[in-house]
Amino acid sequence: MNTLRYLTDPAMFEVVAPAVLSGLAIALACAVLSPLAVLKRMSFVGQGISHAALGGVGVVAILLAGAGGGALAAVVRNELFQSLVVLLFCAGSAWLIARLTERGATAADTAIGIVLVGAMTLGAILVQLARRAGGGGGAVRSWESLLFGDMLVVTWTDAALAWAVALAVLAAAWWFRRPMLFWAFDEAAAPAFGVSGGAMKHLLVGLLALAIVASMKLAGVLLATAMLVLPGAIALRLSRRLWTVVVLSLASGLLGVAGGLVASFELNLPPGGAIVAVLVLGYAAARVVPMPSLRGGGTEAT
Repeated sequence: MNTLRYLTDPAMFEVVAPAVLSGLAIALACAVLSPLAVLKRMSFVGQGISHAALGGVGVVAILLAGAGGGALAAVVRNELFQSLVVLLFCAGSAWLIARLTERGATAADTAIGIVLVGAMTLGAILVQLARRAGGGGGAVRSWESLLFGDMLVVTWTDAALAWAVALAVLAAAWWFRRPMLFWAFDEAAAPAFGVSGGAMKHLLVGLLALAIVASMKLAGVLLATAMLVLPGAIALRLSRRLWTVVVLSLASGLLGVAGGLVASFELNLPPGGAIVAVLVLGYAAARVVPMPSLRGGGTEAT
């Protein structure tokens, strides 16, 4: 089996191990947010933020083009710095989406569409300008790699960053679990109990941005969205008990990543596409199971 060979051969292990570890971290970060994203109809927000990452790539490209040589160029070429720039751009896009949709000022789909196309256009223009200037555009990975991911470029630094993001997302989700769940299940009544709906929305889209940036290299910006939707959708098809849904979402995400990576190794498939294909099959299987009955009219919070 290719999987065993890759994981036992020292040379191959150095290539695939960062991707495997990154994939597990991504599964944890995305799966814990997925039920909330599905329940609050914020799945498309994840897609908007993921596409906004292309704008951040454009900013990196123009910085590389103008860095020249010396210490500044070394900083700009650092992978951690580039990831931070993309993360800040995604966080800014998430904040803008949440701001535009506050108090119904702009419809959610309209705000997401505006930010999505604006960020993608900015990214394309900046990459083209960087290529004309020389030195910047060529240092940025191809659009195909950015859109669909590339397991071979995942490094130990990426794996460490993915786990740092996963731990940050899990810590924030646990710390704010009560107000966030209150807002998720009864947004209208939340302000009367001291829970700010705007703050919870900003928190959720910020955590979505973190998870998406961590997903970019392995799953790609187009497929990262699926990691935020499918685990929660699978879990909500199988249960209506809150903590059961969370556990099922985490299990679906981890099994999806593990199964997708095995399929990628054995069948020589792109890892991002293979992971999402496994998750889609999981959702199709969950559709066969009868929907759990709703006692009391909604998802139980205990």
